[in-house]
Formats: sequence, structure tokens, C-alpha cells
Amino acid sequence: MNDIWTLVAAERGALAADLAGLSEEQWETPSLCEGWSVRDTVAHMTNTAHTGPGGFLVGLARARFDFDRFLDAGIARRRGASGAEALAEFRDVQHSRTAPPGPRASWLGETVVHAEDVRRPLGIEHDYAPEAVRRCLDFFKSSNTLIGTERRIDGVALRATDQEWAHGSGPGVEGRAIDLLLAATGRAVGCDRLTGDGVSTLRSRC
Repeated sequence: MNDIWTLVAAERGALAADLAGLSEEQWETPSLCEGWSVRDTVAHMTNTAHTGPGGFLVGLARARFDFDRFLDAGIARRRGASGAEALAEFRDVQHSRTAPPGPRASWLGETVVHAEDVRRPLGIEHDYAPEAVRRCLDFFKSSNTLIGTERRIDGVALRATDQEWAHGSGPGVEGRAIDLLLAATGRAVGCDRLTGDGVSTLRSRC
């Protein structure tokens, strides 16, 4: 199996390539992260790749332990003066293995999910490495930290149609693994491409 950081680097590189040539207007497109533009979301990904455990604690203290304020400060630091500058900063951290405290799998999850937060509003399709998406699903299915995935998918049976992956019991929800991942992490747009009796339940929790 690939090392998680190898998968992270590959997906960062693929996203950077997809974003090359965006207009400034496109950079300001609202992402799937409420209140964040495409440029904000990329800046957040860049800042995360610069933030080790020590920097995380110092930054959180400076933000008076207000997590949203902490995130906003990181975005402001990495947005650059233009979309092109934001992209250049993001390219510089493609192979970074620096991350805040937490399981390594969570940073693969952040990379893949935020990449879709950016791509979906721009209408960009991407074929993710099946292993990368599967490892994200395996991590988030048992986690309620910050985004509450374990609670969100409780009582529904998820099944991927593009690879061997299934989880849970109850009314069925079927579709591509990446769409299951988006819905499981609270992105209602992921439900648009899913089928089954459990979709309405899952959508109501996004």
C-alpha cells in the first residue's frame, strides 16, 4: 500500500494542475466550504501544510482558542495577492509532510475532500486514486471529530459502486466512493449522485 504522504502529494499535484489558468473571477468562486472561496480553500490547504503541532498550538493561542479565527488567520496568511500567488504557494507545499496534531489519515482526508470542495463548484472532474478515497472513507467512518461523520452515516448502509467498499446497515446508499465520501463529510452535493432508500436520510444530516 502507498504511504499516505505519497497519496497526499499526488492529489495536491493533481489539484494544482487543474487550477492552473483559472481567471481571478474563478478563484473567487464560492467553494463547498461555507464562507470560503476557491482561493480561500486552497490557502487553507497551504497553511495546513505549513503548520506543525507546535505552530498549531501557538496559532490557536494567538486566536484566543477560537478555532474559526485561527483558520481565518491561516487563510489570510496564504491567500497571496492573486489567485496565481495562492497557487504558487500551494505548489510549494506539494511534498510537505508537516501537519497539525492528528492521525496521518486525517490529512489525506483533508486533501481529498477539500480538493472536491474546490473542483465541484468549478465543474472540474477528477479521477482520484481508489486507494486514496478508500482510506479516507475508512478513516472518517469511525470518526466524529470536528465533522461528525460517524453520527452522520449511522443507520444507513453505504456501498461504493466503483470499488470494493461497504459499511453499515440499514437503508441503502450507493454510488461512487468519492460521492459517498463527500456526503459522509457533510457535503450535501455528494448526495446528488447517490441512489438508494437511505439517501434522503443522509442528505438531511448534511
